[in-house]
Amino acid sequence: MRPAAVAGLCDSGLVVVGAKKKRLCSMFAATSVVKLLQIIPVVVVSIPVLAYDVVAVSGGGRIEGKVVFQGAVPTKKIIPTKNREVCGGPRDEPLILVGPDKGVEDAVVYLKEVPKGKAWAKPGKPPEIDNVKCRFDPTVQVIQAGAIDVVNTDPVLHNTHGFYGKRTAFNLALPNQGQRITSELDRPGLVRVECDSHGWMLAWIYVADSPYYARTAKDGSFSITDIPPGNYTLVATQDYAGDTDVAVTVKPNEAAKVSIELIKK
Repeated sequence: MRPAAVAGLCDSGLVVVGAKKKRLCSMFAATSVVKLLQIIPVVVVSIPVLAYDVVAVSGGGRIEGKVVFQGAVPTKKIIPTKNREVCGGPRDEPLILVGPDKGVEDAVVYLKEVPKGKAWAKPGKPPEIDNVKCRFDPTVQVIQAGAIDVVNTDPVLHNTHGFYGKRTAFNLALPNQGQRITSELDRPGLVRVECDSHGWMLAWIYVADSPYYARTAKDGSFSITDIPPGNYTLVATQDYAGDTDVAVTVKPNEAAKVSIELIKK
């Protein structure tokens, strides 16, 4: 049977009787796919990744400043519905930590898209996030991409679930007190951490793309050091208030002073 005739029978949906003719249909289909692949160009899509290069910094400057919030401090009502002997009772928690002088604690401040500069600081211990009395400890932290330990100090089940946006970064059941599981946060970005067993629990992990970052102290102050001279975008971010960008110029061996006011958008 000619190829055209086989194609007509196969494409028409008619039953081709006999093993020989069935094999002819299969052979024709395979041959057609091969020919089609030969004429379709293969396109390889590469996703650019911003690399950070460690170099010697000559005449590095620094940025010193303070993050403030002038508005009324909102709160959320926490009503534990299970494991109250560990999790505690109902309470109100602030959505942003603001001191008496309006300084914001636990905001993250970082320089945007720095291609090269100082080496990463060596952590005193591997980063971790712990479940303690049905709260995350710490609530906010900044780490380099890589391993993080997820720990359960409580005598109850926690299911610690981290997200890059909507994509799951890790999803770990920790039923045992003292349990520790190492996970990988493999790319820079903001990771939101929840507990699937206790819906009020929330934490944030900022996976940095360079070592030029800081977490604000209780009075809202911060310092970023050993910065190559140049023009930068400084970002202050906090869960409730969002991001605030500030242009800053770093001069050799000098301190650039900045004040950043977070405004809920």
